[in-house]
Amino acid sequence: MRNRPGSKRRQKDSHVKKPKRPRIALGAAVAALVLTGATAATAGAAAPDPGSAPLGTVRGAEAPDTVDGEYIVVLKDSGSRARQLRAAEGVRDKAEELTDTFGGRPDRTFDSALKGFSLKATEKQARRLAADPAVAYVEANRVERGDDVQTDPSWGLDRIDQRDLPLDASYTYRGTASNVTAYVVDSGINISHEDFGGRASYGYNFVDGNRTAEDCHGHGTHVAGILGSGTYGVAKGVKLVAVKVLNCNNAGTTAALLAGYDWVAENAVRPAVVNVSVGGSPSDAKSAMIRKLVGAGLTIAASAGNKGTDACAQSPALEESVITVAATARDDSKPSWSNHGTCVDVFAPGASVPSLGIDSDTAVKTMSGTSMSAPHATGVAALYVAEHPEATPAQVSRALLTGATGDRVTGAGAGSPNRLLHSGE
Repeated sequence: MRNRPGSKRRQKDSHVKKPKRPRIALGAAVAALVLTGATAATAGAAAPDPGSAPLGTVRGAEAPDTVDGEYIVVLKDSGSRARQLRAAEGVRDKAEELTDTFGGRPDRTFDSALKGFSLKATEKQARRLAADPAVAYVEANRVERGDDVQTDPSWGLDRIDQRDLPLDASYTYRGTASNVTAYVVDSGINISHEDFGGRASYGYNFVDGNRTAEDCHGHGTHVAGILGSGTYGVAKGVKLVAVKVLNCNNAGTTAALLAGYDWVAENAVRPAVVNVSVGGSPSDAKSAMIRKLVGAGLTIAASAGNKGTDACAQSPALEESVITVAATARDDSKPSWSNHGTCVDVFAPGASVPSLGIDSDTAVKTMSGTSMSAPHATGVAALYVAEHPEATPAQVSRALLTGATGDRVTGAGAGSPNRLLHSGE
């Protein structure tokens, strides 16, 4: 296993919870998220502007992918304050109290995996709020994107069930994971596609603020198809739940991604796995959320990224507690665009992978990217969890990595472990 500075492993038993509506939007402006463009901050008109208040620091303010005028506020979570903030109302009340004092407008609240809220404000208002004793830190909201590379057959399934090339035109699997639920944090899912066989459902839509997590891009449906469709899926019986955080351009914000993580933390039906084929720059709030999810017993597989650079520069790929997946082509080579390095755990098929599309309920589409690699690993994780429902995320990860085929990837990249995903025993 890789050892990353600042990363932690924590697992604990969790109980099944019935789905609840997410803690969203304070006020009438909740329905829409700012996803790809910059918008002007909207400060509360009635809020005072305390010129004498000290100024704190906004983390990530100089990053190139920030959303203008939007921030993530993480509240301190200790002692009596933690007891006060356990209830969603406590977080909401604190958000209103802080913005009444310093200005700005709270948007979404987080109260399961993390205590905090997203904020629309000026830079000075955000810095003043960051200095308040109740606030752990404030960071800039950022753009998040799906890790796909569009190209124009399933060779991926064929590859992961055998140790060596050439491909044998078959996929042998030991089960279907029908007792496992997979949460696909992405652009939504075309749940009516015939190849899902009625096993796909909507979780929540954090782009439009409703329960219809429909896919208008195709990325999430393609990912879900690799994970669990009847024809192209690794785990052919898994239940699939769409958690929509990316818009029709396959882009979103850190705030939407955090809201998606928070919803999964509160509503996950176990045994469960989570696929995150989404990438952005590192963020303390994202890292904290991921660790809480893993600590709650949820195994997460994430895409390594498609910039041809170090995967440790991308979140959540850098997190030690997740299974970070880089891409291979048909000949077991690493495509030039796949990220690599010490934060990668395993390689899986990612170049020109066929799966499901959104143009119709029988549509098929071919895509490339580490986004396609991650659900291969999530599917194998689901198969393992189906047989070992009490396994911790660390145990699931260890099983996948020890079961992988060694020394098959050519051009794996500096620091990369030479492991190719294997779905068999």
